[in-house]
Amino acid sequence: VQQWASVFSVQLRELTTKYSGSQLLQKKLKDVEPIIKMVDLNGNDLVKDYSDEIERLLGKKMKSVKRLAESAEDADLYHEFNATLQFDYYNSMLINSVDEDGNSPDMGAEFPLEENEHFNNLRVNMLLSDIQVPTNVFNKDPNILNSIYNSEALNDVFIGNFQKDSTLTWQFFGSSTGFFRIFPGIKWTPDSNGVAAFDCRNRNWYIQAATSPKDIVIMVDISGSMKGLKMTIAKHTINTILDTLGENDFVNVIAYTDYIRYVEPCFKGTLVQADLDNREHFKQLVDELHVKGEAKINKAMKESFKILNEARMKGQGSMCNQAIMLITDGAMEDFEA
Repeated sequence: VQQWASVFSVQLRELTTKYSGSQLLQKKLKDVEPIIKMVDLNGNDLVKDYSDEIERLLGKKMKSVKRLAESAEDADLYHEFNATLQFDYYNSMLINSVDEDGNSPDMGAEFPLEENEHFNNLRVNMLLSDIQVPTNVFNKDPNILNSIYNSEALNDVFIGNFQKDSTLTWQFFGSSTGFFRIFPGIKWTPDSNGVAAFDCRNRNWYIQAATSPKDIVIMVDISGSMKGLKMTIAKHTINTILDTLGENDFVNVIAYTDYIRYVEPCFKGTLVQADLDNREHFKQLVDELHVKGEAKINKAMKESFKILNEARMKGQGSMCNQAIMLITDGAMEDFEA
């Protein structure tokens, strides 16, 4: 930005010189539009003004997040788990719906929604948040109910944050139990099969907040015994692992039989940042793997340890946690070694 501001200042000076000084240019412009005027600006001052404004805006957002975090921690600290807790909440999939008899289902009570320009004219509730639970999570599990009950305290914080900073848009809370509280409240739209596949625990923002940066070497067995469904499951497992990684993580994928094969030869002996492009590249290469040969894990395991050790010694990678993920159909004869 500072370079851009400096270039802009130079171009402006060249322009005024071309017209024999700023007074002449100002006179020419005023002949066309009386309200136009020339003002000398300092590029460094512009950059500082922009920096101060960005810092102010981000500072307000950070304060909003801190208020939510503190409120969630306090609510959890003073809550005693109740295995028989009965608690109705607004389920975003069920709100404003009725059964065949015209009755509202559990957690499907009336939930007022109005179009709001600030939220792209979506129908929202500016006074309440509601809860999204993935289809594969039981929405009345005691752990879910206790956690949702705890997080009710966030409603007032959501509203207070928005009153303090009207530039805020969505505010939300993701729980390790699987539910997702969102403000303002909305009606959640399932997919074409009526399934809510969204799980906040798989999102990058949740993973990066809940885990430390890590170096991961994924070893996948591509020997003959992995043929068919086993290989299909292995590929799906690798893709799922890759989806849990973020830009603070580093990764490589090794396929092995009786020899070692880096799925991407260009990444031999190293770790690469697990950004979106690299993750998608690995997925494509993993999908092209074929099984053959006999599984011998020794060389692959030694290579994995070597990669992680060299990354640590050279100060590369995440410089935090390290792990080897082994994808195979069973223990090998020499597993003890």
